[in-house]
Amino acid sequence: QVQLQESGPGLVTPSQTLSLTCTVSGGSITTEYNYWSWIRQPPGKGLEFIGFIASSGSTYYAPSLKNRTSISRDTSKNQFTLHLSSVTPEDTAVYYCATAPSLEATIHLTYDYWGQGTQVTVSS
Repeated sequence: QVQLQESGPGLVTPSQTLSLTCTVSGGSITTEYNYWSWIRQPPGKGLEFIGFIASSGSTYYAPSLKNRTSISRDTSKNQFTLHLSSVTPEDTAVYYCATAPSLEATIHLTYDYWGQGTQVTVSS
């Protein structure tokens, strides 16, 4: 069974870059579950897709965030990392990593496996 675990700072200063890492066990990010994604949920709001890195290494970002987002991976550690630049208090949310076998499932947020989520607060 695939397990995902988010890690990173819980508090980020406005205008800085938020970096979160998802560590995967029980499956390889290069050969299994084609789409490895980041999603967030701001307080009182629904889930928001941020972007994914595919098992091939290709990436896709939500249009509303693509100018500030990048996702990279370290295959030797079976990890993938979200970088979100120029953060504002509106980026305060619970951030999740998740995986799905298809692009359709990825876009519709119907993932097979989720991390437990990590709270990130943007504040000075």
